[in-house]
Amino acid sequence: MKALLNILNTFDTIGLEEMDSVKLMDRMDTKYSFSLGQLPLVLEKLTKDYFVLNISENKLPGYKTLYFDTPSLELYHKHHNGALNRYKIRYRNYVESNLAFLEVKFKNNKGRTIKDRIKYKHNPEELDERAGEFIQKKTPYTVQSLKPVIWINYNRITLVDKQLKERVTIDVNLEFNHQQAHHKMENLVIAEVKRVGKLNSKITHVLKEQHIRQASLSKYCMGMTYIYPQLKKNNFKQKLNSLNKIMYDHSFKPVANF
Repeated sequence: MKALLNILNTFDTIGLEEMDSVKLMDRMDTKYSFSLGQLPLVLEKLTKDYFVLNISENKLPGYKTLYFDTPSLELYHKHHNGALNRYKIRYRNYVESNLAFLEVKFKNNKGRTIKDRIKYKHNPEELDERAGEFIQKKTPYTVQSLKPVIWINYNRITLVDKQLKERVTIDVNLEFNHQQAHHKMENLVIAEVKRVGKLNSKITHVLKEQHIRQASLSKYCMGMTYIYPQLKKNNFKQKLNSLNKIMYDHSFKPVANF
């Protein structure tokens, strides 16, 4: 990680307050997956066009996220079955900035992602009345119908283009946990480009040059397949096979658009 941090130190920086104009709570998302070995070259080509988020002199902060689902794992199965108008419900702790939120992400039938959140310092394993009011207002679910099902932890690089129109998140060191079950994906990078519309984007050109194509990928669904191996995952097999190649073959460059 030292080499990665050295590259990040060549970027101009941006703080949390300056990022207010690029929250992009209603946006278009484009996701990519590739190997950690490819990341330095990608970053080196972006230093002139993007800021990197700097939190207390940390450009690779930690994120801890707890996802909720119904006892029958309805939210997972809706994603697996390709249902439109689907939800994710999660608690997220931004470790270095000491911020925590309860969040609802809604993916509508037009492909847009809409996110709502409230600051939330309460124990996430036991959602309180305020959490219940928020969830019931933003989703068809209630606190009583949900349970915590998986922790997903990682480090994140956040880039913001210098026109303040686009945000890029780059997640590394992924780790999935639930009770005694654990799974790490150390060689995997998941990048997500977040924009209001179809803007010209430097990073999408760089990824294309490196033969890295779009990959529709959910960290939640991916983690669930590893932590709950009995889950139905037929529709994810091609994606999982590609991810396994990335993790175990350091020379692999995914070119399949899945």
